Amino acid sequence: MPSLTELAKSHTDLDDADVAWLQLLTADWQILADLSFADLVLWLPDREGKGFWAGGQMRPTTGPTAYVDDVVGTFVPVGRRPTLDQAYGEGRLVREGDPEWRDDLPVRVETIPVRRSGRIIAVLGRNTNLLGVRTPSRLELTYLQTASDLTQMVANGWFPAAGQRSDHTDTPRVGDGFVRVDAEGVVEYASPNALSVYRRLGLSGDLAGQSLAEVTRSLVPPKKRPDEETLSAVLAGRAHRDTEIDMGTVAIISRAIPLRPRGEHIGGLVLLRDVTELRRRDRELVTKDATIREIHHRVKNNLQTVAALLRLQARRIGEGPARNALDEAVARVGSIALVHEILSQQAVEEYVSFDEIADRLATMVGEVGALGARVAVRRTGSFGELRSEVVTPLAMVLTELLQNAVEHGYPDDATPGNITVGVRRPAGRLEVSVEDDGQGLPEEFDLETSTNLGLSIVRTLVESELGGRLTLGPRSGTRGARAVIDVPVE
Repeated sequence: MPSLTELAKSHTDLDDADVAWLQLLTADWQILADLSFADLVLWLPDREGKGFWAGGQMRPTTGPTAYVDDVVGTFVPVGRRPTLDQAYGEGRLVREGDPEWRDDLPVRVETIPVRRSGRIIAVLGRNTNLLGVRTPSRLELTYLQTASDLTQMVANGWFPAAGQRSDHTDTPRVGDGFVRVDAEGVVEYASPNALSVYRRLGLSGDLAGQSLAEVTRSLVPPKKRPDEETLSAVLAGRAHRDTEIDMGTVAIISRAIPLRPRGEHIGGLVLLRDVTELRRRDRELVTKDATIREIHHRVKNNLQTVAALLRLQARRIGEGPARNALDEAVARVGSIALVHEILSQQAVEEYVSFDEIADRLATMVGEVGALGARVAVRRTGSFGELRSEVVTPLAMVLTELLQNAVEHGYPDDATPGNITVGVRRPAGRLEVSVEDDGQGLPEEFDLETSTNLGLSIVRTLVESELGGRLTLGPRSGTRGARAVIDVPVE
């Protein structure tokens, strides 16, 4: 399904500012659809003047839909729907006298010109399924009156307003709590859900006839309120803004849309939402995040203690296989500790950037190995972000390969060496190569029959933990060895 921007660029002469205006409108048109109990369709004028393209569609959550199928991307030629032509050409709201029948449903169609800077840039179609119409209650009448005011503002170019869209991802919806206030901020009507929200704050009476801002001040301690200017502007319906009141035990988001259908401010629409449970979950997530990072920190400390003990034991042993084995164990424990250290320093995420880990592992292996001080390790390419469960086994694999290259590639050679870690990210995979310019592999070397502990660890981790494959052979064209791991990644 094409986007509004794609359709506008492909089929219309609308400029970027026009498209931005329409995006502001569609960002909040769920409110208008719910207040109208009707489907909304945004019609864009064809650049050749031959008709209109459906650039967006919104169904109501308060009533039955008038459109069974999606219409975005469809084209309506001039003359097929006269109300579209009239609204666009004459710049006024147009309503059909008789309902239109669609899929055996009677639908009342209204068209509203969308005005920006004195120009009509689109038409908003409002389609009401008449099978859902019943004798209106006070709530429904107030919804419809507010919808009428908003559509008049759209036609006059006063809705939407710049910066109107809420920054809250949990911004209130019409069904969460609806309050209409007059020009003085006095409540004309409050929906049952809005009353329930204020009951949570401690309200015992009714809201109708009272100043919403004053009632809120009487219920919320000064330290828990937003600043007075924001509270008054939002709860009196004078500013396109929202604010949150969080008392710890109760949290409420309030959002205001001023109403001025004829140019003069007549009141405002205030939407309310009780987000107490959402904030409680947010606090739990923050606590869990901190707990997980603390666990990583403590695991890192414990592993570093183990590495220090192994290093101390190695110093008490003379040169030989036992000393080498302990040095290798120090590097293995250190690689895991390094991963936990980095995880303890960042927010808990599903993906982790691996470049810093790889670079620090290369430094650590050089420091631990007896010859590491004169073997330079460099990285080409980027690992990017990897799933957190891949990080630890990959760190161990890289440690083993680097350590193996240092120890076996340059056993007694006094010449400085170079090791290159090459990284590629073809689609869906990660390829890592470790190349050295050392003495190379023995002529009789066979990876399948090798008893080297480090290579056994690498094979197990690559094949079992990472689901990939390991290859090891001579470096192409020159002396040295080349190990490659190829593992699937998202």
